[in-house]
Amino acid sequence: MYQDKMVLCASSSYEHKFYLNEDFDSLPESIKEELKIMCVLYTEDVGGVLTLEFDEEGDLMFNVTSDEGDLLFDEIGSVLKIKEIRQKKEELLEALELYYKVFFLGEDVDLEDK
Repeated sequence: MYQDKMVLCASSSYEHKFYLNEDFDSLPESIKEELKIMCVLYTEDVGGVLTLEFDEEGDLMFNVTSDEGDLLFDEIGSVLKIKEIRQKKEELLEALELYYKVFFLGEDVDLEDK
């Protein structure tokens, strides 16, 4: 059904905006709010643009970009912050991957393995 990457959400330190893909409007409000807080805090802390997107297998990827001349972008801080997010939000990120695999990719998922 989905061949390429599907953007879940994005946050930009340049435009001071957060975007949630309307395909995910059915997520609970608490999850949408948690995503917003997580992404906005990331971009306010290290700068650049953070995009959370699912790859073709349904794995949630963190894609970070920055303007070429952005001297304030913290590349090392970015790597450390993503590692911290992956550890602290592991349960949320796994649940989002499961949600995507079931509702978007149509996979049958054995919940006993989770």
